[in-house]
Amino acid sequence: MDYPIWDLAMGGGVLIGIVAIAHVVVSHFAVGGGIVIALAETLAVGRRDRAMRDLAKRSSWMLVLVSTVFGAISGVGIWVTIGLVAPAATSALIHTYVWGWATEWAFFVLEVAMALAMVATWEKVRPRTHLWLSWLYAFAAFASLVIIQGILAFMLTPGRWLQTRSFWDGFFNPSYLPGLALRTGVCLLLAGVYMTLAALREPDPASRARLVRWLAGVEVVGALVAYGGYRWWEAALPETVRAAFAGGKALLPALAATRSLALWALAAVLAFAVLAAIAPRTQRWPVAAVALLAAFAVLGGYERLREGARKPFVIRDHMFSSGLLVSDIAALNETGVLARAGWATVGLPDTPEGRGRAVFRAQCASCHTVDGYLGIRQLTAGADPDMLNGILMTMKGMGDAYIDAQAKGQPVDTRTLDYPLMPPLVGSDEEVEALVAYLQSLKAAAPSPTTVGAAMEVPRAR
Repeated sequence: MDYPIWDLAMGGGVLIGIVAIAHVVVSHFAVGGGIVIALAETLAVGRRDRAMRDLAKRSSWMLVLVSTVFGAISGVGIWVTIGLVAPAATSALIHTYVWGWATEWAFFVLEVAMALAMVATWEKVRPRTHLWLSWLYAFAAFASLVIIQGILAFMLTPGRWLQTRSFWDGFFNPSYLPGLALRTGVCLLLAGVYMTLAALREPDPASRARLVRWLAGVEVVGALVAYGGYRWWEAALPETVRAAFAGGKALLPALAATRSLALWALAAVLAFAVLAAIAPRTQRWPVAAVALLAAFAVLGGYERLREGARKPFVIRDHMFSSGLLVSDIAALNETGVLARAGWATVGLPDTPEGRGRAVFRAQCASCHTVDGYLGIRQLTAGADPDMLNGILMTMKGMGDAYIDAQAKGQPVDTRTLDYPLMPPLVGSDEEVEALVAYLQSLKAAAPSPTTVGAAMEVPRAR
């Protein structure tokens, strides 16, 4: 809440999800493709297998395009979107893991250089020399994954970092290794399914069947590693986190459905792989394309599950989705939130409704729009002032649970809270009353057709 909110009708979180999932699908293929291409080329060199070598060569062209072009562009897109939508969280990650990011970028530079060298030198250098380039690419790509996984897992399970603030305690957090195993399996899965499409272009039927069967084996290994990694990952999560999407009383039914989708999609890919291994000559591009979509669903479902399980935090037990730090709750209840988030009042009148709108900007706009995604006008349409005041004061009282838990060095069991998936409301009682006044004013001003779904305007300095 120290920074202005970039509010979108579609919701900032939805935008981040679209860009991030597109990027991770490509980046995981880049990692898995590097490994499988290097393995295929190693077999080709050792066995003098021309068909296997052609498979590696054909696959490497698409690998370079998606990793060095779309992967790089979408990676920059992630930084742009998270910097605008969640600037406080982005700042926290940079300050905590700046050397981790720097190391990952160094490996990415090596990855791009080796990818370009690998493609440019087919048939121009000795096969064993080219093999070194392929394995250097695979190493650099996997090293990038090893580093990024530590930072991503930290956001959900920061572990001992909450007490020590140690880089390594945060990096090697409880879900780091399980998540790395899961992602490695998915990387192999994506590579195997995609390279099957490349294998189907092999003109010789016998060689084509042999390549499809080999790639099916890669997919089976990837699917089993991914499934084992997922079960390990889920077991490593604290019960309060797992309760958000697992079990008979899932707090987020949509996430529970996402979990089922990801697991069923993984089972479908495994079934396709077994079929290809048993009857490789029946494999056709429509079947491979469906298997590829199922593999996308596995990774996309897991990413949505991981992100959603953090609610109401962006960094678990440290920073809420609103940018509020757990350590700042008590102080902001004393001083008022608008004393800190001065940007929120810019351009607004000094009236109860104006101050309430400023409170909304500072604390609610990171998740809610006025009439778009999670539109607050519709959500509060049936509530009278007394009801709204009671709900908001209950949310304000939730802050006491976080204050007490922090004093004891323990996380809060959010299941015991009235609104477990929302951050506590902070500020003075007068600010709560002003927020009620603003929410009530939205009922009187019904949106016109031109404003339905439009984002709340971002305040501008004058």
